[in-house]
Amino acid sequence: MNKPAISTIIVIICLLIIGLYAMGEVNYFSTKIVVEKATPIDSAKIIIPSIGINEKINNQSLNHGVLSDPGENVPTQNPIILYGHRTLQGSPFLRLNELGIGDTFLLEWPGIGELNYSVTNTEIVPAEYELNAVGKNSVYLITCDPIGSTENRIIIQGELASKNPLNTKVIEDNPQESYAIIISAIFLIIGLVFSFFYPKEDRIYILVTVIIISAVLFYCCINPIPSEMIYDKIIFLNGGM
Repeated sequence: MNKPAISTIIVIICLLIIGLYAMGEVNYFSTKIVVEKATPIDSAKIIIPSIGINEKINNQSLNHGVLSDPGENVPTQNPIILYGHRTLQGSPFLRLNELGIGDTFLLEWPGIGELNYSVTNTEIVPAEYELNAVGKNSVYLITCDPIGSTENRIIIQGELASKNPLNTKVIEDNPQESYAIIISAIFLIIGLVFSFFYPKEDRIYILVTVIIISAVLFYCCINPIPSEMIYDKIIFLNGGM
């Protein structure tokens, strides 16, 4: 077997980097399933259809999705502060910047009910800004800005508009349950197609790389590791952000 060309080595390195990011997201979605199934009905949920958010809320880690901090706060009794990543880790708050005053969002909160909120304020502040969260009927949604940077924060403030009985069917639903498998399958399919059209003399190297990475991805769907273990190792690829 001939040694791979320099261009092929570069392609393999690129595939490995893409595979690492895919592995981070696969482990994120797979770990979320494990975490959510541990306490499926006790997890609150935030729903904003206009920007594609349908996420369980946790009080453990930002790396598990949308984080409520402090976790003991309860809506209608305390202000609620929700944090979410804008890039990677599922990017739950990717489109948070699209919310404007008057837009609405929903919290399904066990023990409290279905809570409808209206956006009353939006602002971008420096990362070191200290939020003064007030109002037992207030919710603050926070993420980084701009995309891919931690320089600033977007803060969306909502006020309670109405309260209804809890929709337990919505609470139990997890529209992201198959995302890990989908990401793995997409990587495999695109990788196989790319291998098919790659120059014949070096095709085997690309094919083997794609199959090995895909096998690892599918394995992580079943036996996930914390996604931050991967992203902490490749943070330099994001400029340290």
